[in-house]
Order: sequence, then C-alpha cells, then structure tokens
Amino acid sequence: MIRTLVVEDDPDIAAGHAEFVARVSGFECVGIVYRGVETWDFLATHDVDLVLLDIYLPDMSGLEVCRGLRARGHLVDIIAITSARDLRVVRSVVAYGVVQYLLKPFSFAAFKDKLRRYADYRAQLTGEGDGTAQHDVDRALGALRGSAGGPVPKGLSDDTLTTVVDALRDSGHGLTAAELAELLGMARVTGRRYLEHLTDRGLVERAPRYGTTGRPEHVYRWRDADGR
Repeated sequence: MIRTLVVEDDPDIAAGHAEFVARVSGFECVGIVYRGVETWDFLATHDVDLVLLDIYLPDMSGLEVCRGLRARGHLVDIIAITSARDLRVVRSVVAYGVVQYLLKPFSFAAFKDKLRRYADYRAQLTGEGDGTAQHDVDRALGALRGSAGGPVPKGLSDDTLTTVVDALRDSGHGLTAAELAELLGMARVTGRRYLEHLTDRGLVERAPRYGTTGRPEHVYRWRDADGR
C-alpha cells in the first residue's frame, strides 16, 4: 500500500481527498493535517510515501512546506493539489520534488488517474542497484507525465486507453481481447490494438491460453509492482 498524507486547510475538502484516496486500489490515507508545520511534525513520526499538498495553507505556502521537507531530509514524493495556475508557482514546486500537479476543481476520475500514474512510476523504479537501463527510466518518467501507456498511436484515444488500463488492473487473472471487448462494449480488433499498445510499452504481459480446440487465445495481464 502507498501510504498517503493529505495536507489541506479546509476540513471538508481534506475529508473528500482522504475518501478519494481510499477509493483507489493500492493507496491508503494515513493521516490528514491542516497546516504546513503539521506536515513536518507528522513526517517526523510516521512513514509516508506520498503527500497530497495544497499550495495555499494558513501558516505558509506549499513551496515553503516542500523546502522544509527537503531541508529535514524527507524524500517523500509530493502531488500538488491546488487552484494555483501561475507558471512561476508550478516551476518552483517542481524544483522541490513535486511529481504531479492537479488543478482544482477536479473529478474523481482525474484524481485516480494521477494516483495510478504515480503508482506506475513507483512500480517501474522498484529495487536497488545499478541495473536500470535508459528505457526503464524513460518508461518510469513517461508513467508520470504521459498518458497511460505513453503517447497513443493514431486511431486510439487517451480516455479509452485509461478505461482499458482500469479494466486490466481490476482483473486479477487478465483478459483476452474478446473479454475486454465484451466488457467495454468495443470491437475485438479495437480492444486488441489497445492491448498490444500496452504490451509494446512493457506495461502488460501477454501469454497464450490453450483451450480444448482451435488456436490459443492471448491473455493480457497488467504487470504488478514486482514486474510479474
């Protein structure tokens, strides 16, 4: 589970963000704080992987929170959740390790997309040592900044690709192109194009499923954090 701290001065909004976190598989909300200084205090006594940080807090700015976290040696990842659209603010918080930037107001679908991209990023960078290749780094950063599975080929859409990714994630045993097509109400050939695109990006594993008669079908499974 990715341990997530919500930093938001409005109690109702903070509770809403915590509820959203709980609805995304693989994440858990380990706390809510309402001020910048409380963020530092919380991380001093709790293990946190990800901070959902409001940029405008009553005691200090989100930039000051980020600066204080780094000064204290905290390498926790940060997703900025804010109404700030000033590019100077964006550049400043990115310099302090913000991995995603989510503008208010937003839907649960947009929120979930950011968290799942972050989960993909973490999954791509698991392990230790010096065996990481350039394509591994590119794939990890692409999970953060690009659409699910990277830039989509002509004829495919980002929205549908996200839906396909969700279906694969929710299916523990994997899906064939026919099963995906039936589930999402699309043509089998269309479903196969999306599945093959994700396979080419290294996000999906393809394996044959042998039946009693006829040619084997391919089953597509989303790779977990261990790369299986």
